[in-house]
Amino acid sequence: MYPYDPSLYDPYRQQFPPGPPPGAGGQQQQQLLPPPPSQFPQDTGPSVFAVDPGGIRRCLFKYTFIRLRNGSRFWFFPVFVGRYSIAGYRWRPRQFRWIYFGVDLNEITSFSCQ
Repeated sequence: MYPYDPSLYDPYRQQFPPGPPPGAGGQQQQQLLPPPPSQFPQDTGPSVFAVDPGGIRRCLFKYTFIRLRNGSRFWFFPVFVGRYSIAGYRWRPRQFRWIYFGVDLNEITSFSCQ
């Protein structure tokens, strides 16, 4: 008999991607993407509504500029959009590399993709 796994039976349970590409843990990660654009998009101000997964889904696999509630802003390359979160690669300019990153959609105040 197999143990009960609710994720197999709950169609609304969010499935998160497995993480960064193989070989990234502890080893020198090969850069899969070139650096993002050097110019930031113009700030349109915060949104009064939560970010909708359907709206941000159009930014999948595109350079996307994200602004968070805590004031952080950064380039992001999304590879997964769920009901409540988004995951992908965040640009770290001081390290000049992409890192795997996920964030709750409620934390995003605005975004724009190229």
